[in-house]
Amino acid sequence: MKRISNVFWITIALVAACVAYGVIAPKSFESVTADMQSFITSTFGWYYLILVTVIVIFCVFLIFSPIGTIRLGKPDEKPEYTKGTWFAMLFSAGMGIGLVFWGAAEPLSHYLTPPLAEGGTNQAIKESMRYTFFHWGIHAWAIYAIVALALAYYKFRKDEPGLISATLKPIFGDKVNGPLGTIIDVLAVFATVVGVATTLGFGAAQINGGLSYLLGVPNNFTVQFIIIAVVTVLFMISAWSGLSKGIKYLSNTNMVLAIGLFVLMFFIGPTLLILNMFTDTIGAYIQNIAAMSFRIAPLNEEHRGWINGWTIFYWAWWISWSPFVGIFIARVSRGRTIREFLIGVLLLPALVSFIWFATFGTSAIEIQQAGTDLSSLNTEEVLFAVFSGFEWSTILSVIAITLIGTFFITSADSATFVLGMQTTYGSLTPPNYVKLTWGLAQSTVALILLYSGGLQALQNALIVAALPFSVIMALMMVSLYKSLNQEKKELGLYIKPKPRKPKEPKEHM
Repeated sequence: MKRISNVFWITIALVAACVAYGVIAPKSFESVTADMQSFITSTFGWYYLILVTVIVIFCVFLIFSPIGTIRLGKPDEKPEYTKGTWFAMLFSAGMGIGLVFWGAAEPLSHYLTPPLAEGGTNQAIKESMRYTFFHWGIHAWAIYAIVALALAYYKFRKDEPGLISATLKPIFGDKVNGPLGTIIDVLAVFATVVGVATTLGFGAAQINGGLSYLLGVPNNFTVQFIIIAVVTVLFMISAWSGLSKGIKYLSNTNMVLAIGLFVLMFFIGPTLLILNMFTDTIGAYIQNIAAMSFRIAPLNEEHRGWINGWTIFYWAWWISWSPFVGIFIARVSRGRTIREFLIGVLLLPALVSFIWFATFGTSAIEIQQAGTDLSSLNTEEVLFAVFSGFEWSTILSVIAITLIGTFFITSADSATFVLGMQTTYGSLTPPNYVKLTWGLAQSTVALILLYSGGLQALQNALIVAALPFSVIMALMMVSLYKSLNQEKKELGLYIKPKPRKPKEPKEHM
């Protein structure tokens, strides 16, 4: 018990209070979180857009700066994992369930209710894909990258504890070792619990949706309770086995299943149209990225509502997940240079996301245009309805449900490690009983959110939890730049100017 910090007890108390409120008064809990979500999105939407865009610009600056040669570790240290395993681990932890859940549903939703165009038109198809790429692209991974980079730099190069509070030491000094540091870490851990619980709720809902669509299993809270209970046991077994065994093997399994599902859908679906949409949307994404980054529609209430429900929700989702994903990515990225790290974290997962959404989103829209009304289905059932429109639908559905389950286990497994690390003074080997406690806490919060209001309650809680941590992220950028700039001066890392050619003397008349 000596290794447990005050952060553990304070955050557990907060989580227990939220759970008790949700159990005793679920309708009131849903109403309160909805009111808070509405206030935050309408009042701080501009702030989210600016903050996330600044994070992207900062990451790009570091890639091209001489700072990019600095290694996340000792100067001669080599990466712990191969590039293939490293990518599989960060991708599985970062977006797995979300990609499967929204792969077909989000482009279809944007096609039917686009941000600007008339629904159901060719222009709506283009907008649907462009905004889906925007929500799941570089902006999302920049949020993860900045938290991961700060943690990896201070932990592996400066030998600081692997805590969020330790990354702010250049700003606050030794105050981070006292009550201020505890508050910072409590905010990070609480945001992580809510963020991961939200995603687990999405996963349970979609597994239930798949079983309901395929086998007629009731789509209700009882079935979702059973699903979460079974998966909780599985991911706690994985967490007990340790990072190098459980998470590593599950991450590689996820990639195999995801590749298999993607390849089947790519060739069974409208292959040529998928390739054309992918190519066209990449160009539109690059061309419009600045406008989308700052679009808030201040004079159009309908458009502003769309932005609140999608863009602001996603930025809050990524921010709430960033302590968990950031810490996990940092843990598996030791020995890489800042430039290699940022290129890998920003570009590769974003590119895979683009290919994924082009495949599943285009297929969903194709099915909708062919006469099958997917809009009448629950969000968690859309993917399976899309499969039913093609050959091998049963095989696709079985792979998808299995993939959701393994992503579910990997995300929760990774989160128990991160939460354990953050509540045991940054230990890279947190005790198993601490990880198991957090595993139960995550699953309990997911159940309460589903019980009190389904998917909408999940989204509300997520946006509320993200706001305070977003302030910490802004401070992390300032702190990181301050330290990196100082090290740049110490190492003499400057861009050497090209030598000028001597001017030829002018001939005198």
